Amino acid sequence: MPRTGGVLVAALLAAFAAAPALACDFDHAPTSHWSVASENGAQWLKTPCGHRFYSLGINILDGGNGEHGKLGQAYTGYDWQKFAPTIADWAAASRRRLSEWGFNSAGGWSLPPQESRLPTVINLELGRLAKFHWFDPFSPDTEARMMSLARDLVAPYRGSPYRIGYFSDNEVGWWAGALFGFFSMKPADNVTKQRWVAMLRRHYSEDWARFTADFRPPEGVGSWDGLLDARQLTALRPDSHGIAAVREWAGIVAERYYTLAERAIRAADPDALYFGDRLPIYYDPAAVKAMAPHVDAIAINYNVDAGDGWLARYFFGGLEKLSGGKPVLITEWFFAARENRTGNTNNGHLMTVDTQAERAQGAAAATRNFAALPEIVGTHWFQYYDHPKGGRADGEDYNFGLVDVEDRPYEQLTEALAAANRDAPAIHAAAAKNAAAGGHVNNDGPIVLPHADIDVHDKSLADWPKPASLLPPLKPSPGTVDFGEIYLSWNERGLALGTIGQDYFDIDLFPYAGSFPLAEAYRVELGLDLGAGPRRFTLFFIPPRTKLRDHPPMTALLCAGAAAQIIAEGCHPVPDAEAVYFGADQPRITAEMLLPWSALGFAPPQPGAKLRAEVAMTSWHRERWMSLSGEAPERAMADPAHWLPVRLGDGLALKRPAGAPG
Repeated sequence: MPRTGGVLVAALLAAFAAAPALACDFDHAPTSHWSVASENGAQWLKTPCGHRFYSLGINILDGGNGEHGKLGQAYTGYDWQKFAPTIADWAAASRRRLSEWGFNSAGGWSLPPQESRLPTVINLELGRLAKFHWFDPFSPDTEARMMSLARDLVAPYRGSPYRIGYFSDNEVGWWAGALFGFFSMKPADNVTKQRWVAMLRRHYSEDWARFTADFRPPEGVGSWDGLLDARQLTALRPDSHGIAAVREWAGIVAERYYTLAERAIRAADPDALYFGDRLPIYYDPAAVKAMAPHVDAIAINYNVDAGDGWLARYFFGGLEKLSGGKPVLITEWFFAARENRTGNTNNGHLMTVDTQAERAQGAAAATRNFAALPEIVGTHWFQYYDHPKGGRADGEDYNFGLVDVEDRPYEQLTEALAAANRDAPAIHAAAAKNAAAGGHVNNDGPIVLPHADIDVHDKSLADWPKPASLLPPLKPSPGTVDFGEIYLSWNERGLALGTIGQDYFDIDLFPYAGSFPLAEAYRVELGLDLGAGPRRFTLFFIPPRTKLRDHPPMTALLCAGAAAQIIAEGCHPVPDAEAVYFGADQPRITAEMLLPWSALGFAPPQPGAKLRAEVAMTSWHRERWMSLSGEAPERAMADPAHWLPVRLGDGLALKRPAGAPG
């Protein structure tokens, strides 16, 4: 996280505390127009009164009762009728409570703003209700439905100063492989299927042989016309370049969606902001590029990267590059704890810690870390109350609430968030200055790796000294952006590597027989030379053969050698090495590994020992890559003379600064 700048932030916090709050009287605002603006390099929402506004919001501020438990069971969730005589009384009490905790707005699935009396961003579900996804997005009828439906959906909110703006949908997702495969099976009279074939003809310059080198069309299909008529899946071949066409198609469909959604919403309510469709905890680069010209700010949900509130640098850096610096609204973020009063089991891969004390500490740190990013205009906590006892109807069962299902606050959490929320506007006001101060990289000295006792089996990066161990940003392949980051540290047992990244593999688009082909795998390559000659290692990620909800985790396969050699000759395990994948399945990819010094041909070294290193990452199907040197992975690993100098530090000694969020 960019440094929050000691003296500067202390002065700003004092000034904010001493100054009267610049609160807009929304009941008497001169207009209903909201806007976004940059002040001193930090992005802000602007209220109808002209005041800057950092949105600290709450999702599902709706009183409960509508969020039913599992089918066939009595309702065991939060119900306002147990706590207040009317929904208006409940809303007033909740508003007072949230104000005490530092929250100032509401997000998705909340009461209408005229009832909550809070500035609110409303989820319209426009694309879903208009049957944009996934029927026939390019049909003229789809545009007509979206235009008409938008007028009806915004009517209750148009003209209200409490209405900040709209989400067109929730988590459309933009899963590129699924989009490609789905429309390959549509009938010939589907206008979008026609666009799909036209895209492929253009992409392959009408060359059917080039197309079939990358894709396996349905049996018996031997022409473009036959491909249009086919109703079976067109699948990606191994060792091909077809993923570029898959990504292009995702961008085409996303461009259609955001064009129509923006047109419909701005025509229906021109004074409102448009935030897009609440991207999930992953983003497709083609979709973000398509979105950027059409939204006022990018709405995205986020799964915090460690229990201490750490935020991955690459994630927000990639968004900034893809969007041209658009503001960002975090529309869902959360912490759950295994210790909770509702009895939630926290049954998936979302951020979960052991105790309410850890939950409070991590959530408060994340609040401040988000605020220290200059592009972020607010964060919306998910959600006001816990999931029902026994879980929701869809099986999700998390301790996400500020309160339990009996309306009792988790006081450690709310007290910690109250303090962090009070700090957030001042931290944000200083964000651009501190990002600039913390972003300088000294290219003259070696990278210094901190000494740290890392447990690679704890399924967390919480024990990592992350600002010190985070390597400088890897340089991405031409035309792409960062999709992950690497952490390195050392101890008496060996050298540890941690990684956080994102990419998506679709098992339906790429059916395969036998073992997963390593050439198609997402992977991390590490080259090291401590003076005993260069050693190379590759960590492959092997996806499961299922698409079940809360997928079984991927497998981390650590092999000796560079990837090209392993793909050609097979995997040779590294004796006594440890590699652990954690989280759930992709698209968020997280792992740790420990290489013993014996694997590096070296006795346990002392602080100050010098070595040379190269690190590279490659995405699924070799679509894109990154490396420390900026060279393609195969070339980078083959050229140890140009590996970067590294020195083993002592304790948490800082390496050259990398301007890291977290």
